[in-house]
Formats: sequence, C-alpha cells, structure tokens
Amino acid sequence: MKRLNVTNEDRLLHGGDYNPDQWLTYPDVLEEDVQLMKKAHTNTFSIGIFAWAALEPEEGTYTFDWLDKVIERIESIGGRFILATPSGARPAWMSKNHPEVLRVDSERRKQLHGARHNHCFSSPYYRKKTQEMNAKLAERYGKHPALLMWHISNEFGGECHCDLCQDNFRSWLKDKYNHNLDELNHAWWGPFWSHTITEWEQIESPSPIGESAVHGMNLDWRRFVSHQTIDFYKNEIVPLREQTPEVPITTNFMSDNPEFVPFTALDYSAFAKEVDVISWDAYPAWHNDQEDTATLASRVAFLNDHFYNMKHKPFLLMESTPSLVNWHDVNKAKRPGMHYLSSMQMLAHGSDSILYFQWRKSRGSSEKFHGAVVDHDRSSDNRVFKEVARLGKAMEDISKNVVGYQRQAEVGILYDVESDWALKDTQGFGLKTKQYGETLQKHYQAFWERNIAVDVLSKEDTFDSYKILLVPMLYMMSEQTVKKLEQFVKNGGTLVATYITGLVNESDLTYMGGWYKPLKALFGIEPTETDTFYPSDRNAVLYNGKSYEVRDYATLLDVNEAETLGTYEADFYKNTSAVTKHTYYNGQTFYIGARMEDDFHRDFYGELIDSLGLTAPLDATHNRGVSIQAREAEGRQTIFIMNFTEESQPVLLLETVKDVQSGETVAGALELAPYEVRIVEK
Repeated sequence: MKRLNVTNEDRLLHGGDYNPDQWLTYPDVLEEDVQLMKKAHTNTFSIGIFAWAALEPEEGTYTFDWLDKVIERIESIGGRFILATPSGARPAWMSKNHPEVLRVDSERRKQLHGARHNHCFSSPYYRKKTQEMNAKLAERYGKHPALLMWHISNEFGGECHCDLCQDNFRSWLKDKYNHNLDELNHAWWGPFWSHTITEWEQIESPSPIGESAVHGMNLDWRRFVSHQTIDFYKNEIVPLREQTPEVPITTNFMSDNPEFVPFTALDYSAFAKEVDVISWDAYPAWHNDQEDTATLASRVAFLNDHFYNMKHKPFLLMESTPSLVNWHDVNKAKRPGMHYLSSMQMLAHGSDSILYFQWRKSRGSSEKFHGAVVDHDRSSDNRVFKEVARLGKAMEDISKNVVGYQRQAEVGILYDVESDWALKDTQGFGLKTKQYGETLQKHYQAFWERNIAVDVLSKEDTFDSYKILLVPMLYMMSEQTVKKLEQFVKNGGTLVATYITGLVNESDLTYMGGWYKPLKALFGIEPTETDTFYPSDRNAVLYNGKSYEVRDYATLLDVNEAETLGTYEADFYKNTSAVTKHTYYNGQTFYIGARMEDDFHRDFYGELIDSLGLTAPLDATHNRGVSIQAREAEGRQTIFIMNFTEESQPVLLLETVKDVQSGETVAGALELAPYEVRIVEK
C-alpha cells in the first residue's frame, strides 16, 4: 500500500484557526504570537475565516496589507497557511445595502444581521461577491510558497426559505421528476390529506419542516438543501480552480452535537465528491457523566472512520480544542493527558493533522471563553499550552511514520444520511428512541474493542473488498441498494441487518406486500411487526445459552428458510425467533430482531470475528478500554496503543515491535498509565 500524502507536506500539521484580524490594534500581541507558535511546535495556521470586514471594510475597498504581514510572520518560522474564503460571516454594510443576502427562516421571517452562517445560498449578489473576493485572494496569494490549501467558508449548514430559494426548489423538483407532476405526486403520496399538487407554483418548502405530514416532500427538501449548499460552494471555488488549479481545496465538515453522531443537515457523501481533501471539526465531550471514556472513544473512532472513508484516504482534523469548548451544556476541561491521547487517536484513525479552534482566545464576544492554545494570560507556562507543546514535539518525532499512511479494513458498516432523514421524520416507533447514528456506533463498538478496523461506508460505495457488511436500522432501501447487498452476499460476503431495516423505498414509500420480496429471500425471514417499548418494559433474548436484555425494540419474525439462533423470553412472542442466520448462495445473512445490550454485540460479533479469521494489527491481550489501531504504507505498520481509562492497564504483547519515539524493542508485558499512548512499528 502506497502513501497518500493529502497535504503535500512530509510532516503532520499542527496549529489551527488564527484570527489576527481581531488584534490589529495590538501589534505587540501579533509579534508575541510568532514566538509562542515556535514554542508550541506549531507549523500550520488557518487564516481569514471570518475576516471579510477586515478585508473589505466598505464595498469595493479592499485592504490586504495586514494579511500580507501575518503571512510573512508565519512564513518566517517555516510555517504554512491554509487560506479561508470569508463567506461564513458577511460584513454589516452588505446586510444593509443588499438585504437579499439575509436568510429567511422556515416561518418566512427574514433574519437580521448578526451571528454567522445565515446568508442565502441563492442570492445572486452574494454569489457574485464571494467570487469577486475569492478571485482577489487567488490573485494575491495563489502563488505564495507558504500557501497549503484553500479553506472554503466554514462549517456549511442551515437553509433559506426566501422567494429565490422557493423558485430554485421548484426548478430542482422539475428536473428530478421530469417536469411531470404525476411522478411527483406519486412519490409524495399526494392524495394523503388532499396534498395533491396540480401546479408547480403550489409547491413551497416545509414550514416548519417538523410539522409537514408529506414525508416525501420533507425528504426532497433536505436533498435540495444539500444540492443548493454544494452548488453555492461550487460557485465559490470557480476563481480558485481557474487561477490555482494545483492548490487543493477543502471545507470543514462537522458532527451532530452534542450527541456526537454523523452530521444530518447535509449529505456529506455528496459534498465529499467536490472537495480535494476531507477535513472536519471534532469536539467530543470528554469526561461527561453519561458514558465512560472508552465508550465515547469508540464513538469518536466511528466518526473518524466515517470521514476517512469519504475518500478512502487520510483526512485533516481542521478544528479541535486543546482544553474545553463554550457551547456544551457543561464545558468541562480536559484532564491532564487527555489532549495528548485524544489527538493521537485522531492520527491513529487517519488524520494527518491536529489543528485547533482557536490559536488565541478572543478578548470579547461569544468565543472569549472557548478553549485555545494561548489563554488570556498570554503565557506559555500554563498547563494547556504545555500539553499542546508536548503534542507538537511528539508529532514532529513521528511524522515520517504517519503522514500519508492509510488504514485497511475487512469490515464495513453502512451509514446513509437520507435514511437517517426519513427515519427521523417517520411518525412511528419511539419518537425519542430511534437513535440511528447511536445504534450504528453501538454495533461498531464491538469491533473497535477487538481492534478490528471498520470502514464507515455510504450506499454509493462498493462492498466487494469486505468480509462483513453491517446495515443496522437501514430504514430506507432503494431497489438498487438491495441489489448491491444481494450481490455482496452471493459473492461470499456476510451481511448483518437489524430491526427497522428495509421498510421503505427512496421516496419513503412502503413496499407493496410487506417487506420487500428480495429481502425476504436474502434473509430467509419476514418481519411482521415491531414492538416498541416504554422505558419500564422488559424482555430478553436467549442466545447461545445466555440471556440478553432487550431495550426499545423487538421485531417479530416469520421464519421461512433461515435458522433461528436466538429467541425471545417473554411477552406474547415468547419462544419466537429473535436472531436468525441464513445461507444465501456463497454467503450468509444474519438478522437481529431486537435492540440489545452491549454484551450481545460483543458476543455475537466476537463469534463472527473468530469464524471469519479477522485479525487485529497487533497480537496482544488487554482489558476493555485499551485500543490498538494501525496505519500502514509501503509495507510498514505504525501502531497506536492507547489507554482510554483512568486506571493503569496491563497489555501483553505476543509479538516484538519497536517503539517509534525511543527506538527501543518492545515485547511481553507492558503497563500503560491512565491516558497513556505508546506508538510502535513493525
């Protein structure tokens, strides 16, 4: 496997969001920054992200001298810069002079100037101005030797319901449905509650989206919002592609917070096709009181693998915090050692950078207490700065072992944001317990605890290279997706599905005749009904002589050709099938009918891991909470051994490796301190 160097740098990137435009009247601060950057072992800075007012203080008047000086300082310490386009927050003069740029909410209220990310993606003026600004940035800085890449806007999201967006929505629908209202009405099931559309002009966006009963329209609106956002992005990058075709382009993706599950406001699988490098912003709530550190670490790993597999190559961590944030319900500081551990986990799962929001704390406004490398004390002697410097030095030491190294997996898990949209919109099951993203993370966790790499896939991916494919709660399945799953199993793959899978097609219409006929043949069963639990309800499944608690959902099954592996222990469906296995051509399928405790996942998937001969990157034994992950290229593996617990953990290495940082040979018993990381190679 060859290295994939997404940054064109032979070093890991360390640094982050730098906002010198907030400090232009404090020249001593700007000079101080350069000295602190060297002390922190940082080398890369994202600049200009919200600097439009400083770059164009009044319409048509541009001021770049301050940015020239900032770039000179960064270059003077051997640093690189990621230059952002400033479209995430527009200046006040623009909102006043050109109110069409102001976003309209779902209640049809035009927003006032303020906040950020609240512009209309349809606005002709805003599209024109962003291109003008970006053309000037490309002309001035596009050939600068320290320019690393373009960073387009910031954390795209939100939607606009203005008249311009309504017109664009109708045009998008006309293209999708071939200018045929009969097709649209069938897909939206128009006769329901007399929602049949007879003229295109009758169509408006859902208002508000949570109250619309036409689920097909809600689904198409979300698709359109993604399309319109991506189209705005593509409009932004036109002058950059024209003037600097060799400079890579990215924009920073996100997770849904505070749940820390995949982002659902946009279809990132579609957006990923338009960027050169995947980058994302990660803010897990470490040390929370709802889950242990190891469980949260597995969910962080899931999202890393989600972003890695958007292009199946290394990504960039564009934003993180070295300490705390300012927008969680409880903004808790990272304990000593957690910043180092959590950053190393990002590298272990495919990141070629650790970048922060923010370099220096703002003096005022909403982010003045958000974590940063440089605190209000302006000191390099506080705990946070020292932890950042320690990490930066370690990143320098291991760069040659990590940059561009890839990850290989024989297990895939399918995440489909459109299915997520449709399931959330569905008025059925438990309105608060669907938890599609969390469910995928639970199934993923069983492999993470065994150190088995997992690719988080989209339905557009190919599945041929995997031994196991998981499709938990894939509520919405098109005929095309079903055919891909059939072929995967026919070719010898192992497919695992669960309750609430395959119930509707791509328009959120149920399949005629109950469960889709090809799925019945594929799994050798037919789900007949799903029992939804109150929190006080209890049931269990007997599997391999062991009882596992059932929570939230239990699907009743008619078993045709499948083999029953587990049965329900209570209620009117006592002793009926809950877990099944079916041999289909050269492969096999499993159906898990109930949502069960983590121990079931560990035992069930543990059997599959052993029977299919899946192996971890390092032959070792350890307790839960230790994670071993690898990156490899050119015949060499770099392996991260990480302790995500608050206690010392013994690890028994059953093969000999070399410590990357010390150069020592390591084998046998190893003791990891709380939050400790060892990096080895073989």
